[in-house]
Amino acid sequence: MDYRKAAQEVYDNIGGGSNIVSAAHCATRLRLVIADNEKCDKEAVENIDGVKGVFFASGQLQIIFGTGTVNKVYEEFVRIAGIQSASKEEVKQAASAKTSFWKRAIKTLGDVFVPIIPAIVASGLLMGLLEGLCNVWPQMAESGTYTIIHLFSNAAFTFLPILVAVSAAKVFGGNQFLGAVIGMIMIHPDLMNAWSVASADSIPTAEVWFGLYEINLTGYQGHVIPVVIAVWFMSMLEKRLHKIVPEIIDLFVTPLVTVLVTGYLTLTIFGPIFSWIENGVLSGMQWLITLPFGIGAALCGAAYAPTVVAGVHHMYNALEAGLLSSTGLNTWMPIATAANVAQGAAALALAVKTRNKKTKALALPASLSAFLGITEPAIFGVNIRYMKPFIAGIIGGACGALIAGWTGIGATAYGVTGLFGYLITTDYTLQYTLVIVTAVAVAFVLSWILYSDETAEGKKTAEGKEAAGLADAVDGNETQKQVSEAAETQQEAAADSMQEGAAYQVFSPLNGDAIPLSEVKDETFAGEILGKGMAVIPSEGKVYAPFDGTVETIFLTGHAVALKSAQGVEALIHVGMDTVKLNGKYYTAKVQDGASVKKGDLLVEFDLDGIRSEGYDVTTPVVITNTDEYAQVKAAKTGKTMAGEPVIEIVR
Repeated sequence: MDYRKAAQEVYDNIGGGSNIVSAAHCATRLRLVIADNEKCDKEAVENIDGVKGVFFASGQLQIIFGTGTVNKVYEEFVRIAGIQSASKEEVKQAASAKTSFWKRAIKTLGDVFVPIIPAIVASGLLMGLLEGLCNVWPQMAESGTYTIIHLFSNAAFTFLPILVAVSAAKVFGGNQFLGAVIGMIMIHPDLMNAWSVASADSIPTAEVWFGLYEINLTGYQGHVIPVVIAVWFMSMLEKRLHKIVPEIIDLFVTPLVTVLVTGYLTLTIFGPIFSWIENGVLSGMQWLITLPFGIGAALCGAAYAPTVVAGVHHMYNALEAGLLSSTGLNTWMPIATAANVAQGAAALALAVKTRNKKTKALALPASLSAFLGITEPAIFGVNIRYMKPFIAGIIGGACGALIAGWTGIGATAYGVTGLFGYLITTDYTLQYTLVIVTAVAVAFVLSWILYSDETAEGKKTAEGKEAAGLADAVDGNETQKQVSEAAETQQEAAADSMQEGAAYQVFSPLNGDAIPLSEVKDETFAGEILGKGMAVIPSEGKVYAPFDGTVETIFLTGHAVALKSAQGVEALIHVGMDTVKLNGKYYTAKVQDGASVKKGDLLVEFDLDGIRSEGYDVTTPVVITNTDEYAQVKAAKTGKTMAGEPVIEIVR
């Protein structure tokens, strides 16, 4: 592709140089912060040659070009725009400054609650499976095994304030162990258990603030927002004390003062006030969801997808955690499922109906991803682009949510939606199925009716653009044309060495556990926007060449490497999720751009424990970025794998 032309078109369609605040790129995406989003012609950017997806997230305009392409487009973009290169962290800071306080607050809530999802899911699944077994075998409820497993299933919810406190301390930059202490204080056994208050004859009290008023000595089981507020204050106080307390006594004074002041303020001010506010919010949501005939739930289902577009859907994690803690039933999850699968069904209808191969190739995997609970590829990559499928998804989500509200179903955990949601709705299997079927049917039918390929006028415009591009090529420099033809000939020769119908294997670049790409916790990879493949959860910090070929690009940070085999297979190995933020810390590249490698050659070494200690997911996607050139690309195995074992099979 013409990288300069692509960069120029991006520049022209985002409002020009005066609208650019900052620019950077990661392994797959051009990340731009622009002053006025309204000046960006998103549809025009989506139609630029080489663009695989466009969306606004975290205050950034993110344009997916893919590995080996994005860095070249970025270099041309910087030259055209006349700006200095920026690091991803600098772009993130610029985006944060541009984002409203409301959105920053919601994102912070997401940052607190998302990391504890595995613990909640584990407990919720145990609870659901246990109840399911008891339905089949009632005698199990009287067994010692039931007692033990029931204890496991309740653990995360019983001590949820501690989990929230540890996660919040990390987000706010405080000491995580001091955060844990604050969480422990709030559910200390000397306080009356909050779940026992309703049946208690009397509630112990204590005079505070020199007898100005009394507080109830009750714990904060079932609450999450007071914990977040308390740990936020703790973190701010701790950081302030580190600055003003002399270093020689800092180790003793800072923790002492931090715990003493925060603990007292939490039990006397933060806890009473914010638990009252939280109770009001939860009561309001429960009232809305349980309105007669499911009307309130339908409204929530209709609003869900637009909040995903706005980037404020992270707030639902806090809501779901609060519902689970206070009532033991997450009634929001089926509503979210209805909204998610409806967007997937709308994208599926588009995939089946469209005659555009590029659109079909993008829409089909995106729709399947949505059925598994990951909606961003379907929403941002497909439905929003054409709007009518998005509206169909909203209507389908509202209809499915109406069934959820009408039947009153709920889940035993949060963080899981879609088809996987059956695992945490074992008491409502039939009703949950009805929710999904309703949402899917309505969204699919409406999307099919509303969506159509380009109008005659649109086709004419597209044909005009194509003709103009052809004219530019004819008028181009003859020498450049010859070079391009020579390069194409070489690429065709390499590709032709892989015979049609023949199978080709890509070998594991790491030791570890092989998993499907759909299980990767990143929408771009899981939605197969960059291509199909698989992923490895590494057990060793070494990346080896998966085939004989050439290193196309190895990023300065060392976290990602792109290679091309002698047969023309292009692969991206991306070590960890969002690890570009580490700026190369824990990574050591062993090869350079353009290097020829043999299968098994060491490409990168990385500190597995160090990356994990920083809180990053080390799951490593291995993606075939030119998937569209092959008849089939599929994962060859899952489970334990050794470097050098075949993990991806490609058929030309």
